[in-house]
Amino acid sequence: MRALCVFLAAFFAFSGVVFAASRVQPVPVPQEMRSSAFTVTVNNQPVDVAHAAASYDFVNFDVTGPVTVAITATEAGFWDKGVDIEPWRLGIRPVREGQTIRFKIAGPQKLSISRPGDFLNHATMLFVFAGEPPAPPPAESPSVHVLAPGVYHQSINPQSGETYYLAPGSYFFGSLNLWKVSGVKVLGRGTIVYEGVQDPKTDEGWMQKPDWHCIGALEAHDVEIDGVTCIVRARTWSIQMKDTSGFVYNDIRVIGGNPGNANQDGMDWLGGGDALVRDAFLRASDDDLAMEGNWDGYTEADMLRPGHDVQNITVENSQLSTSISNIVRAAWPQKTFNSRHFTLRDSDILHGGIGACGQTFGVLGMWGANGAKGDHSNYTFENLWLDNWYSLVQIEQEEPAVHGITFKNIWALDQPPLATSTIIGNVSDVTFDNVKYDQNRATNEAELQLITAGGAAQPKFPPPDGPVAHFTVSPPVFGPGDQVTFEADNSPHAKFTWRFGDGSEAHGRRVKHKFPDALGTALDGANGAGRFRVLLKAEDAQDREDWAAQGVVAVAKWQDAAQIPGPTLAGLAWHVYPGTWTELPDLSSQTSIFSGESPNLRADSHGFTRYATAWDGYIDIPADGGYTFHLMSRDGGRLVIDGVQIAKTGPPFAQVCGSPGNAVRYDHGSIGLRAGRHALHVEGLHAVSQGSPRLLWEGPLLPLTEIPPDAYSHARVDTAIHSN
Repeated sequence: MRALCVFLAAFFAFSGVVFAASRVQPVPVPQEMRSSAFTVTVNNQPVDVAHAAASYDFVNFDVTGPVTVAITATEAGFWDKGVDIEPWRLGIRPVREGQTIRFKIAGPQKLSISRPGDFLNHATMLFVFAGEPPAPPPAESPSVHVLAPGVYHQSINPQSGETYYLAPGSYFFGSLNLWKVSGVKVLGRGTIVYEGVQDPKTDEGWMQKPDWHCIGALEAHDVEIDGVTCIVRARTWSIQMKDTSGFVYNDIRVIGGNPGNANQDGMDWLGGGDALVRDAFLRASDDDLAMEGNWDGYTEADMLRPGHDVQNITVENSQLSTSISNIVRAAWPQKTFNSRHFTLRDSDILHGGIGACGQTFGVLGMWGANGAKGDHSNYTFENLWLDNWYSLVQIEQEEPAVHGITFKNIWALDQPPLATSTIIGNVSDVTFDNVKYDQNRATNEAELQLITAGGAAQPKFPPPDGPVAHFTVSPPVFGPGDQVTFEADNSPHAKFTWRFGDGSEAHGRRVKHKFPDALGTALDGANGAGRFRVLLKAEDAQDREDWAAQGVVAVAKWQDAAQIPGPTLAGLAWHVYPGTWTELPDLSSQTSIFSGESPNLRADSHGFTRYATAWDGYIDIPADGGYTFHLMSRDGGRLVIDGVQIAKTGPPFAQVCGSPGNAVRYDHGSIGLRAGRHALHVEGLHAVSQGSPRLLWEGPLLPLTEIPPDAYSHARVDTAIHSN
């Protein structure tokens, strides 16, 4: 204990964190965990970078005030395609100087940093955990164990009534096992690294036994876990609780990654509940939060065996991220159990899983199919900010029922849904209260992009009952340095906060702003037109709030309308290139064998099942302005306007659990276009999925919408079948 106190006294004195604001207390990293992918300083003080799992790294440090963070990437040109700092609601945009980015944070914060659109299982990501200094260690006693900084190759196995303090700089290669205990506390700022022995190609992570998870609990009660970082490198569930109650998690950080990109949930409740999770960060390779009555294996008997109820779980003020699957999962085919009273509130959805596993992934996935039985009720999702996400809700329930599901104040800050939401079966009393995509509040199923079927009751869309955030931009067309006026609609007794996506902030109903450049919020404006993510928060005296988001484009370089030599026809010309590609090829080196015309992005494949298509023609731009184009494609898509590549979707990402085809991939880009017709070229690959690419646009006084067929035109082409 004396050695630990000497270490901590020197540590705090060195950082000065208890004596002055804006000082830094770094958490040291042992040599065996250090990463060379990034170099990080905070207020010019070096902070060790630790390797977590997969290609993920993290830094842990504590602060008491504003600090400047500098991150230098080792890989040459790492930031060339932009920088994505989440949560987006913070409005952080770094300054880039070659390999280094710099930005300020006002105090404790948890951040995810990567490149735009690069957040799946092979992404290089850095997680920044700036925390409040932990409480000092308690006095040691027979029931209190204080573990000094250092590396421990052992698990932690508390007994009932014991307290463990894991000092900053302590690393445990093993598990925290809470097996039939009660009255346990695990405090401090230690890190548990679970490497495991699970088969990386199969699902063994469900098993309930010691040393099988980063944190495992069986029939444990009244447990508090504060400040722990969990690193999970094996294909196993990160934190598993079976028939537990009275768990409280404060300021926990969980990072999981494995080669199989599956079977690595963030937190699982298998029966039990009565839990509170606050200020957590979860990065998983499966469901972030999952509730099941039991999980005893995959035989028919295992699946049909009834489980225990799950109830009374609250997750708040947290950041949730996954490479695959749902943010919240409840129920599973064939399983029988009940669940009730789950709340997720005041939290950021940084990355929602893309694709499907029998059911499309969403913020909420309830999959009570194939004879599943259970009554699931009173689920509340409130005050959630959606950054990169896939779909909102997927519910299927056969018997007896799902009821009392509420989505209130859900704010999608920049990206449209990539997949349609569905509610199927015996589902009732579902409410969508102020679900907004950008500035638009969904008032019906069509606007929500929701389908109800199989007897599900129609959902409710109540009118606003608090402040309303909505704004206009004038002038709608501007360049760097031009003065732009932003005006919020009148909302009685509301105060307004603006974040302009360039790192600046303003207050008031009507404000003026000048954007400094044409690089955009993510520093990815390579076409002389940068998209800035403008956010407006409206808040009233009762602390009720509403948010609105709109992308605005600062144009430094314009593309003039095309000079078209002759008459044109409606629609687009297309060319089909049969081939067995797995990623979109360079079609300029290929020869098409079919050609034709269509009113939109459709084509006749003449019976081929694997092929690429190119659509060519013109797009009619209604007015001068900065336009953003949103491209979606499952197997691969590319958009070129006036010879400039605007968007290209990422490589194919396979759906799982037998779901056919690939997930929808997404990209967007901006460009300054003069009014008139512009040359358009779209490519789409059809390898293992169905459907053509989707293309949406938005611009001055033009809300985000599908491009209508009457905006397309083309020169007549020979529609005969050609031979190679």
